[in-house]
Amino acid sequence: MSSFAQSGLALAAALFVLPAGAPSAGEGPESAQGAILPVPGTYALDPPHTFVYFNAQHKVIGLVRGRFDKAAGTIVVSKDLAECGVDISIDASSLSTQNPIRDADVKGPDFFDAAKFPAITYRGKGIRRAGQAWVLDGTLMIRDVSQTVPLEFRFNGVAPAEPGKPERVGFHASAATQRAQFKMTRELLGEIGKVSKAPDVWIEIDAEALRAPPAKQ
Repeated sequence: MSSFAQSGLALAAALFVLPAGAPSAGEGPESAQGAILPVPGTYALDPPHTFVYFNAQHKVIGLVRGRFDKAAGTIVVSKDLAECGVDISIDASSLSTQNPIRDADVKGPDFFDAAKFPAITYRGKGIRRAGQAWVLDGTLMIRDVSQTVPLEFRFNGVAPAEPGKPERVGFHASAATQRAQFKMTRELLGEIGKVSKAPDVWIEIDAEALRAPPAKQ
């Protein structure tokens, strides 16, 4: 049983519907008739409420599911879509597939090499519309290998206000890539079956983020 197929990548959009309590038309950079965003500002990910999952193709016919338990970073929302962006870091050693032997192998030199490259990062600036969602063409870096990996996301709304606490917003995001792009090729053909440009790793992110207070003038 190969290791990476029993693991996967990181990083933060599947589609979702805007729930009750989300901003009304005009609050974000787009109206409620299209994809909307939160009120402009800087939002810090809330680590206990940010979940990074992955599915990796296994033996052609199956999937192995896993997650990364530690992620931190910021999301910038602007009325100028070119200025919107993310800067996210994921702890490679926090990978879990609920199998300690497999996890140790996937964190090792053939795959994430977490001891040498402890951080997986995703950074990008500038977003574009894609129907009712948004797309960020950000850069995913794993073990010093950087690739452009589009992230599709939707704003999931604003949590009910809590006095004295920062505004809390939610996002759901998804992306897809190939492990070979990051030089993770051990036993690859046994996992994907044939040389292909199709994705073999799928990423899904559910994130909550807290709005930073506006800068004092």
